Amino acid sequence: MSLRDHRLALLPALALTALTAAACGGSGTGGTTTGADGSITVTAKDDSCDVGETELAAGRYSFEVTNSGGKVTEFYVYAEGDRVMAEVENIAPGLSRDLLVELPAGEYEATCKPGMVGDGIRSTLTVTGKAASLSEDESLARAATDYQRYVRSQTAALIDRTTAFVQAVKGGDVEGAKALYPVARGYWERIEPVAESFGDLDPKIDGRDGDQAEGEEFTGFHRIEQVLWETGDVSDMGPIADRLLTDVEEIVARADDTTLAPLQLANGAKALLDEVATGKITGEEERYSHTDLWDFAANLEGSQAAVQALRPYLQDADPDLVAEIDDRFASTEAELEQYRDGDGWMLHERLTDEQLRGLSDAITALTESVSRVAAVVAGR
Repeated sequence: MSLRDHRLALLPALALTALTAAACGGSGTGGTTTGADGSITVTAKDDSCDVGETELAAGRYSFEVTNSGGKVTEFYVYAEGDRVMAEVENIAPGLSRDLLVELPAGEYEATCKPGMVGDGIRSTLTVTGKAASLSEDESLARAATDYQRYVRSQTAALIDRTTAFVQAVKGGDVEGAKALYPVARGYWERIEPVAESFGDLDPKIDGRDGDQAEGEEFTGFHRIEQVLWETGDVSDMGPIADRLLTDVEEIVARADDTTLAPLQLANGAKALLDEVATGKITGEEERYSHTDLWDFAANLEGSQAAVQALRPYLQDADPDLVAEIDDRFASTEAELEQYRDGDGWMLHERLTDEQLRGLSDAITALTESVSRVAAVVAGR
């Protein structure tokens, strides 16, 4: 078996290791309840999504999602306009994941996505009454404001670098576009907790080949990546590049005006690390350019920024956890730093199995620690 073949055989195991560790990170009280601060069981199958309770009192809930089907699935709680309140991705068959979410009064949709494509199987959640909001805590409110400031610093650069990337593509400058591609992607990867909350735009910008539902067009960064590295002929990529920039400008406008709720911020910090475990370690995300370590670094920085915003609250609530997270961020950064190459990073295809395993072990340990942040924020 060649080194490349051996690597491909290893990747599913690496992803499963990270996912299994992430599955241990949730919090819940057990059972199904219609009261606030309770747990709601969700059984996801390939053709159904059974939600334990659909009429709820305002409050904080842990959705305990079990994948009893044969396809990898995702679970979302959508607000009006498919705005994502909370999500958990890459739930492999037979695994369970917990998702903490704060729900004020309103109408929502609990959604399973078998195969992780399409609109999913949806159930209406009706939430009534009033409950104290986590954002009423001064420290948590300040965390959300501080993180929004960070997002705005990244979105300004995202527009700038995406514009340059699009200009290179439209100008036929293939080498220039290849150099700009991972840089622009980095700014996107740092703000995914906000960007992914807009479910209608995120797939258009960041969808990979095969992620689209029937009838949907393959567009965005990865469509251009495919052409740049497979054929190098970008002569017909002008409309795709223009659409990418338009979609990025729209999502930036929305993101700049969005303040994440405290639990969304905590969940986002973990979700960025899940992205590393299931897409970057495996080489699945940047399958044509192999620039996955640029994404890895950006996801890591974005997660650290979210935790940093929550630090004053966490320091009071659980200083031991803060110290543990700091140590594991440092260890993961040190592991990644070995693969720096000039101003960027080594290509994923150049890493050995042992090197990939070291990165996987580091991110798994870090994810386990960061996964506990949401429960601390929720007061569980």
